[in-house]
Amino acid sequence: MKVMLLLAQGFEAYEAAVFTDVFGWNNDEIGEQPVELVTVGLRDKIKCTWNFTVIPEMLLKDIDLNDFDALAIPGGFEEADFYEDAYSEEFLDVIRHFDDKQQPVSSVCVGSLPIGKSGILKGRYGITYHQSGGKRIKQMESFGVNIAEELFVVDKNVVTCSGPANALEAAFKLLEMLTSKENVDKVKAAMGF
Repeated sequence: MKVMLLLAQGFEAYEAAVFTDVFGWNNDEIGEQPVELVTVGLRDKIKCTWNFTVIPEMLLKDIDLNDFDALAIPGGFEEADFYEDAYSEEFLDVIRHFDDKQQPVSSVCVGSLPIGKSGILKGRYGITYHQSGGKRIKQMESFGVNIAEELFVVDKNVVTCSGPANALEAAFKLLEMLTSKENVDKVKAAMGF
């Protein structure tokens, strides 16, 4: 199995790291089956929210989406140009592809906004960053998403959460969707949870 960790310019490193750590621990002879996590970007160097540069393993233009079984999207900051990549048609088409195949899509914080913008959550439930006076919630609603009361939401194949505080939950849920709850429990125990 293979997961695409799709990185937009200005993504928040912690929100990506929860996926790399959870899947890394799973693959360290703990999990019931290995799940490869591949970082993918629209550009060959991506500047994170907090000013360091990441080189993705692959560029979106060079991959076949059918080689992947799930999608993970960390959020980022507008001031760091997150929406420049995250709202591009290229990025949104990736989200649509995974949903069309009913494959898992997991996001953290405002990583749910491109999911909303893609149209796949229209009439479905989701959540996004809920602070800042509700600005991001209003954006999510404008995409036709029903805003959930919970700060962590699973609607069919799509996982959304309200922010960094729920990020690990989003990564564990994605692993569970690809393997099993028992497997996730083993990984959590190995990580000290």
